Amino acid sequence: MRLFDKRIISHFDYLLIIFILPLVLLSYNLISETNDTLANKQLIYFSLSVVAFLIVFIFPIRRNIRLIPLLYWIGIFLLLAVEFWGVTKLGAKRWLSIPFVGTTIQPSELFKPVFILMLGHLIQNRQPEEGGYNLKDFIYFSFYIILPFVLIAKEPDLGTALVLLLVGYGILFIIGVNWKIWFTILLTIVLASPLIYTYLIKDYQKKRIKDFLSEKPSYQVQQSIIAIGNGGLLGKDAEDATQSQLKFLPIATSDFIFAYFVERHGFLGAFGLIFIYTLLIFHLLSLNYYFHDDFVIRSFASGLGLLIFFNMSVNILMVIGYAPVVGLPLPLFSYGGSSFINFIVLFAILENLLAFRFMDMYSFERRL
Repeated sequence: MRLFDKRIISHFDYLLIIFILPLVLLSYNLISETNDTLANKQLIYFSLSVVAFLIVFIFPIRRNIRLIPLLYWIGIFLLLAVEFWGVTKLGAKRWLSIPFVGTTIQPSELFKPVFILMLGHLIQNRQPEEGGYNLKDFIYFSFYIILPFVLIAKEPDLGTALVLLLVGYGILFIIGVNWKIWFTILLTIVLASPLIYTYLIKDYQKKRIKDFLSEKPSYQVQQSIIAIGNGGLLGKDAEDATQSQLKFLPIATSDFIFAYFVERHGFLGAFGLIFIYTLLIFHLLSLNYYFHDDFVIRSFASGLGLLIFFNMSVNILMVIGYAPVVGLPLPLFSYGGSSFINFIVLFAILENLLAFRFMDMYSFERRL
């Protein structure tokens, strides 16, 4: 039986769980202080995420890795469906309605695990030469990276689209691409940036950039900075955290939860939280060293590490006024179901690839 092999226990990455648990517990504590209803909903999301983790963890992913391209194109179809049949909320068309259920799904969130797995599958089948990928290979991979970027950016959801773009090319950077290609891309972006700003960026996105560059930050960011300053070195008691308790800080449990956390736990708490994220990210990237010849694990671990890094960095920079305000939650920390469950599924996929690697590799190699 697959589940009763002793190698599963020995190859399971327990450090990932150790890094995730403090984030989950701290997040729930903050949410419960603010709103009992939201806290109860978050408990439901936690429970669903455990079920999702177990289902994904026991599924023989590597044995069925040939299904990944099919799932990728199904994801692309769903992103295209948003363009024609999508549900509009707050001025953005990012959701699809599920008939007879009365709920919606966000294909861009569901696409993230498949996107990273697809790159791992492609890289495993087209491994780099000693000097890194050449231009032909780079264009080949770029097609699979740029296609979802364009579709998600059109929703519009530029934040998620840019994160996926950076994750995709970040994976290629870690795996290895000829340096001349990166130099050419960087030079092209610098020269084309005025045209990109003028013709490709939407008006509301330009407004966010102008708000960011202006001397006076937006109301949300102003209140966020006040909350952070109010926290001081050690933070305030719950009843003294006036920015959060008196509702001056908007979206205190989701997009701006970092500001709420700093108001409660101060500079030292913020340093500790960022330190946990840093340990998690470095651990994920370190798997490149331990599994040098397994490009599926390398690509997926790198992609997950970069996804957490970009989401965390943009969210924190946003709430302290050093990045435009975009709807990127703090990974595993902000209130919400779709993002949290999605990250847990990503970790379940990685744990699956690690724990079952010796059991599945023989079957996997026979299929290549």
